[in-house]
Amino acid sequence: MSEVRPEQVLDALRGVRDPDLHRDIVDLGFVKDLRVDGGNVAFTIELTTPACPVKELMERQARDLVRALPGVQSVDVRMTAQVRGQSSGNVPELAGIKNLIAVASGKGGVGKSTVAVNLALALQQEGARVGLLDADIYGPSIPIMMGARGKAPTMHENRINPIDVHGLKLMSIGFLAGEEAPVIWRGPMVHKMVSQFLAAVAWGELDYLVIDLPPGTGDAQLTLTQSAPLSGAVIVTTPQDVALEDVHRGVRMFEQVKVPILGVVENMSYFVCSHCGEREEIFAHGGGKRAAEKYGAPFLGEIPIVPAIRAAGDNGLPIVAADPKSPAAEAFRAVARACAAQLSMRAFQAPARPTIKFV
Repeated sequence: MSEVRPEQVLDALRGVRDPDLHRDIVDLGFVKDLRVDGGNVAFTIELTTPACPVKELMERQARDLVRALPGVQSVDVRMTAQVRGQSSGNVPELAGIKNLIAVASGKGGVGKSTVAVNLALALQQEGARVGLLDADIYGPSIPIMMGARGKAPTMHENRINPIDVHGLKLMSIGFLAGEEAPVIWRGPMVHKMVSQFLAAVAWGELDYLVIDLPPGTGDAQLTLTQSAPLSGAVIVTTPQDVALEDVHRGVRMFEQVKVPILGVVENMSYFVCSHCGEREEIFAHGGGKRAAEKYGAPFLGEIPIVPAIRAAGDNGLPIVAADPKSPAAEAFRAVARACAAQLSMRAFQAPARPTIKFV
């Protein structure tokens, strides 16, 4: 029986390519802890995110390629992930956060907050460390949607401890103001509060911090996007042709503040009848995808209209947590994986983002 050499194993593994980075896993440095003991081969593949959409495919390809080598009797593949991010510059309070994701919409009523909470939960379920910041100061809905209504954060060494719910670290003005108390603030006060939520909260080590922005593209939104070293933005829209204009406003806003667009999500994309299974496109279909194509942004996916999504949010247990095996939850997971893939690509390819100081 021929002896298996480590070089042979590495050469075989060069046949596994990352479809987004367009390089093989050996060249990318993903192969770790290679061990060859006679005909027994073991190695680790360390991906750039636990939410990699082709994780199972890459594991299967690696196993099959190595098993085909002469003399190999067994192959042990361990899949791990080390999320990459860009430096937070000289903002020490955010040093432990690898990626900050803004979730935005050109107007209200498109389900932006629903996408934000389920995106965060989907990333957490994939194995990532995730925080969720409700930056919608005027209309905070995260406490209700996450079942955290009435909870209050604690303080430790002059920093705010975020609320821990469903494995996520949460912060919202809703935890500090009365449940029905209106927040009547001008732009500078909003900017100061969001800056404090970023810098004065003990977020700890996070792979992703999802930030639910207010709807629209006014001065407050521009100020908020300039308050943190954002890794990228997800724009939520609906299928109608008028969605093109909403996406246009969002894209232009983020272009002005030099925040990359991670992609577009089409929410309320279609409805599937629970009785007959027929698909109905209530608000037309494809407006979000056409808008993404027009502005050269990735299309992250479609979320259907499902009564359970609304009910789950109202009950404080979002659909990804309430029914993780449902088609709706799987749609959110697909969006989360696509978003994580975009962040991984940018971490490899993009230059360091500019440093922005809190004031």
